[in-house]
Amino acid sequence: MVKFVENELQAIRDEVNDMWKLVYQQLSDACKAVLNVDYYLVDRVVARERRVNAFELKIDSDIEDFIALYNPVAVDLRFSLAMLKINNNLERIGDYADSIARLVVRTELSDAHKQLFAQLKLQETFDAVLKMLRTTYDALQSQDIVMAKSVFEDDDMLDVLNREAIDVLAEYAKQHPDSIKLCLELAAVFRKLERAGDHINNLSEETVFYIDAEVLKHRKNKVDSTSQTDNAE
Repeated sequence: MVKFVENELQAIRDEVNDMWKLVYQQLSDACKAVLNVDYYLVDRVVARERRVNAFELKIDSDIEDFIALYNPVAVDLRFSLAMLKINNNLERIGDYADSIARLVVRTELSDAHKQLFAQLKLQETFDAVLKMLRTTYDALQSQDIVMAKSVFEDDDMLDVLNREAIDVLAEYAKQHPDSIKLCLELAAVFRKLERAGDHINNLSEETVFYIDAEVLKHRKNKVDSTSQTDNAE
């Protein structure tokens, strides 16, 4: 019986790891698609979005089956619940990646916009989000609580970058009235990146919960309180 449980837990762990890598690749490709105005990468992100959604459903089903069949307790139960929530948060990040990539098509971006990207520190913002996602993955693999919690400070920096970008966009729109639609679209990208950061915070919290049974969920108002905003976007 113990061997069966261990095998099932490992299978779930492998699936979540694969989902994490897939979502990371989606977000990375979406970032490159925007920065390089790469229509090929846009198509790849959009095509793989269906895979992300299917993966989420399968992992949810496998975890629910595991809980129903084996009635886990203690650390095994914490692991199951944490992976369930991690899976859902990863799917949301995948949604953001898809929407960000589509910006290239919606606004007909060109190389002429790259100077604006530099003013917005768009590359730095993308890098910050990807670093957070990579750090939380590494923290889970090494079961490192200190590493998991380190993303909270990175998220504060992400909030600053977002606020600065909105100010730059507002000024740019004043000087270039014909670019208002582009500015609104770029503002939405920064908002999605900020939301992605919130979901990555959730990944970190669930990692800490699984490892140490410490609940960080209500340390501040985050993703759970912004679900309506997520739906609106």
